[in-house]
Amino acid sequence: MQDGSELDLQSRETVEARRFTGLDAAGLDLSGSAFSECAFDGLAASETNFRSATFTEVTFTRLNAPIFLAARTRFRSVSVESSRIGSGEVYESTLNSVRFAGSKFDFFNASGSELQDVLFENCTIDELDLSNAKLRRVSFVDTTIRTLRLRQARLTDVDLRGAQFSQIDGFDSLSGVTLSSYQVAMLSDSFAAHLGIRIEG
Repeated sequence: MQDGSELDLQSRETVEARRFTGLDAAGLDLSGSAFSECAFDGLAASETNFRSATFTEVTFTRLNAPIFLAARTRFRSVSVESSRIGSGEVYESTLNSVRFAGSKFDFFNASGSELQDVLFENCTIDELDLSNAKLRRVSFVDTTIRTLRLRQARLTDVDLRGAQFSQIDGFDSLSGVTLSSYQVAMLSDSFAAHLGIRIEG
């Protein structure tokens, strides 16, 4: 893997086997680009346009993106670690074999996306929007989610036992989810309200 520079991003639609360290890509238009076997360490990506890009076997470490523009993007065998993302716009994207670890998100918008074999580990997410998404083998470990939106999502083998969340929007879509007995007890009032059950005494 060779060291890369901003010139590699500007001059190529396909970037292969490059290591980018401390790069400031703020405002660059990289839409439709393809990245393969690349590593980004300390990437500053404020409003960098990654829409419709493809990332294959790519690692992001210490990514800083107040606004991460990556709608309709394909991620395969991607790792995002120790990163800080304000608004992560990855709606209508495909995420396959992706790991998010030790990262913080204010808003993670994956509505309408397809997620398969995705892991969130030791992350903090203020709002995770999975509305209209299709999830298969997605799990959470030591992850805190303030608001989880699941309206009209289709879930298969989704393990939420390692997540702490304050609010779920979309109880109708919980089929296919594994919860702990503690989580079920904590959500009992919300389940009752959703089903129209009055609890007295």
